Amino acid sequence: MTTVAIEKAQENFSKLIGDVASGEHVVITRNQVPIAELIPVAHPNLKPVFGSAKGMLTMSEDFDAPIDDFKGYTE
Repeated sequence: MTTVAIEKAQENFSKLIGDVASGEHVVITRNQVPIAELIPVAHPNLKPVFGSAKGMLTMSEDFDAPIDDFKGYTE
């Protein structure tokens, strides 16, 4: 969290907005007393779309082949 005096906030507003867009919280003070807080907007949780990852996952040909490290457990 960043704390900034109102005079500096007015001079550097664009930079502060960039910081907030990156996820930072900014507290603005007047006479060292907090008067406002800039926080990022919470975006609604997006629901996954069924089938949207189609073609993004691949499996090797030997996916279900026994693993050498586990031979003792399967015999």
